[in-house]
Amino acid sequence: MTAQTAIALDLAGHPAYARVFQPGQLTIGFIAPLEGYPTAPWPTLAGHEEMVALVDTAGFAAIWLRDVPFYDPGFGDVGQIIDPMVYAGWLAGKTRNVAIGTAGIVLPLRDPFAVAKQATSIDQLSGGRFLLGLSTGDRPSEFKAFGRDIDTRAERYRDALAIIKASTEQAFATHRSTQHGELDGSLDLIPKPVGPRLPILAIGRAGQTLDWIGENADGWIWHLSDPARLPDVLARWRQATATQAFKPYGYGAMFDLLADPTAPLQFARGGIRSGRNALIEMWKRQRDEGVNHVALNPKPLQRSFAEVADELATHVLPHFPTNAPMIAPSRARSETPSS
Repeated sequence: MTAQTAIALDLAGHPAYARVFQPGQLTIGFIAPLEGYPTAPWPTLAGHEEMVALVDTAGFAAIWLRDVPFYDPGFGDVGQIIDPMVYAGWLAGKTRNVAIGTAGIVLPLRDPFAVAKQATSIDQLSGGRFLLGLSTGDRPSEFKAFGRDIDTRAERYRDALAIIKASTEQAFATHRSTQHGELDGSLDLIPKPVGPRLPILAIGRAGQTLDWIGENADGWIWHLSDPARLPDVLARWRQATATQAFKPYGYGAMFDLLADPTAPLQFARGGIRSGRNALIEMWKRQRDEGVNHVALNPKPLQRSFAEVADELATHVLPHFPTNAPMIAPSRARSETPSS
């Protein structure tokens, strides 16, 4: 097994990571909310508990949560409305199989110690089904509201990511931050992750080079801006990670499944509109090119989400099954210091 295809040993058996990412395979997940709202700035969330159960039991790989604290009319919708960490905790109790990921937490607007505490708590509550996706954000109005400088977001991202790694992977960590506080070895953040460490994904470019992302993240999820450029993007990603263990690539895309299974593929504004037959052929080709995961945003759906999810589960997922049954590790592991 080569370095390019090997999975880092500490993530090989991780419930969420192994479910969503494997070399040579492509899996399918959804970006919440699990409903179409093509002309509205926010969803209704009507029946979302039932839709979550449908996705969990039908064999989809993951549910992804966006971090949009405010409604800015200049940027359109507000995602699933509910805070992603709160929603992830709720999902941990409502699901048993699907991976739960953030796509992504706007790290320069968040306290990294709070993010670390929330992430490991969700990881424990879900039995290791959590994937922490981190982004830099792109809405100037939010940075103004939080009193943060948008021009330093890339630097703050790097600094905060190092804090999250130190505090979740080390007991009584020592770490000096240039942007935040200091860990001097006298405190230990608990709980720790269920597994040896928490999988961390870069969402978008995060203001970083691909070499930096390949070195510091466990995978990269971007957007489908121009499908014709995808082979070049994958080639550059393989080059950036050539000397490392397997680092997956995935993308998110707006998605509308047409009722006619023979309808041709259409691409517009980073989205996909198609019948299922063309989707299957495209995803087979992209799987062979090196795409490991596709996160579908159902906002543009014209049909009901339940109808679309059922069609995908029946006719598409058999070609792109999830990688392994979700077997949660024991949750009995105590992280509380003995008295």
